[in-house]
Amino acid sequence: MEAFALDPADLGNLDALRGVVIAEEVRGNGRRLFAKGHRLGEGDLTSLAELPRPVHAVRLGPADVHEDAAGRRLAAAVGAGGVAARDPVQSRVNLVAAAKGLLRVDARALLRLNRLDGIAVFTLPDRVPVLPGKIVAGAKITPVAVPEETLVAAEAIAHESPVVVVKPFHARSVGVITTEGLAGKTRDRFRDTVNRKLGWYGAHVLRFVDLPGDPAAVATAIADLLGDGADLILTGGGNTIDPLDATLLALPGIGATMVKFGAAAHPGSMFWLAEVARPDRPAPVPIFNLASCSMYSKATVADLILPWIMAGERVGLDDLAALGHGGLLDRDMGWRFPAYDAETTDEADDGQ
Repeated sequence: MEAFALDPADLGNLDALRGVVIAEEVRGNGRRLFAKGHRLGEGDLTSLAELPRPVHAVRLGPADVHEDAAGRRLAAAVGAGGVAARDPVQSRVNLVAAAKGLLRVDARALLRLNRLDGIAVFTLPDRVPVLPGKIVAGAKITPVAVPEETLVAAEAIAHESPVVVVKPFHARSVGVITTEGLAGKTRDRFRDTVNRKLGWYGAHVLRFVDLPGDPAAVATAIADLLGDGADLILTGGGNTIDPLDATLLALPGIGATMVKFGAAAHPGSMFWLAEVARPDRPAPVPIFNLASCSMYSKATVADLILPWIMAGERVGLDDLAALGHGGLLDRDMGWRFPAYDAETTDEADDGQ
């Protein structure tokens, strides 16, 4: 790639234009004559004659790839599933979510990609729930062209492991057990909230089970829900700081294992997650507690974990421990939670 100043007075024939790309925005006679990155062609002769001054340009060599073509290739390599690439805008190719799901980003691969000269890939944070049409990543070539060998190196990194993926949510069957003795409007409000939030994922409630604070009754209810095909069990009510809490005492009796008691996040630090085997299912069924039933209308730690589970991920100890980085869930953290009141979005490309 050779940089030079293009002077219209020096253009003797069309062959001199082959492989030439304008490296700056050029304006003249009150209008834009050329955009940065424009590849010159035969139809540009009239505009070239209007150039007010020599302009900066580059001549591409046989091993150079123009920014638009390179941006398309980079985006195709980075987008590993559940995303669609848009047309280039100033060499930036946006990747948008093709369906409602959980965004996964391989941060290590992203770091390796962005160490390459001329390569820029940027994403939303890992494990953010997204709507279809949401821009989740951008792939951009920073100069007007990039060497083929650099692009091949970027593609090789991207092909080693998925870099940007949107994992669709699965329609799960969920059992809900409460031990708070809810009644009237409080119970109805809690059930409406649970149905609304689970419905956003395409899940459905097998049934709500209201129980007294009796460990044996809770254990029986969990076993019955598992037998009826529950993929997830939510519990509400009780007292998680009480070692004699009925739900906590019921877990060992059904063969459940506590993954983590307590979450490194606030509010919601009293969240816990357990797992129990279901014979017809290869992965264990997660069981976790909600906030106080009367408070579940608000965003909680459970709303951070639920998208992971609904996307088919098994949540482990390290996942919950890692919540501590960014675990101060103040009002500015709203972007991390599911948009329960929306089904789609259509973000415009800005090309910046």
